Amino acid sequence: MLSGNPRGVRIAGLTVGGVAALGILTVGCTSVTGGGATANSGEAPAYRTSVSLSSSQAAVSSSARESERQSSMTTQAVHDTCETLSTTSADAIDAVNSYVDAFNAPAGDTESAAGPAVDALDQSADAVEKSIAEIVPDKLKDAFMGWVDGARTTAEAITRKARPAEFNRIIGDLNGARSDVLRLCDATY
Repeated sequence: MLSGNPRGVRIAGLTVGGVAALGILTVGCTSVTGGGATANSGEAPAYRTSVSLSSSQAAVSSSARESERQSSMTTQAVHDTCETLSTTSADAIDAVNSYVDAFNAPAGDTESAAGPAVDALDQSADAVEKSIAEIVPDKLKDAFMGWVDGARTTAEAITRKARPAEFNRIIGDLNGARSDVLRLCDATY
């Protein structure tokens, strides 16, 4: 007989309940059913077709997601380089215009305007070239490099004090390269 201690009665009740639950689980898990493991040959072709279709659909869906991801990465890379070109080329063009203004002024100080123009052109060329990712399409790479080459050619022309006719031709090429690449950039937005 159990003592009159309520705590002892609860512990004993829990112990007996736990043993009974284990016994039920043991009996329930030992049940064996009869029969043989055979495939339903009538449904097997439909199952194989279903699995094949599901696999094909998953592959198409995965390919589409990867294509979207690649396209998004390309667009972002192009936009990054376009932004770099837009800001740095504006600064370079402003500095070159200051140089041209000094050159055209009767007593213009081209020496003090030349350094900032050359620096701005070189900085723009370097920044744009470094920002061109491998994923950028070739047509845009070529256009970006057109700006880079034009900026370096213009900086070199300022440094060696090119004659006005040659300098004007070089500036025309630089402006054309900038217009071309900015037009291509605009088309990506």
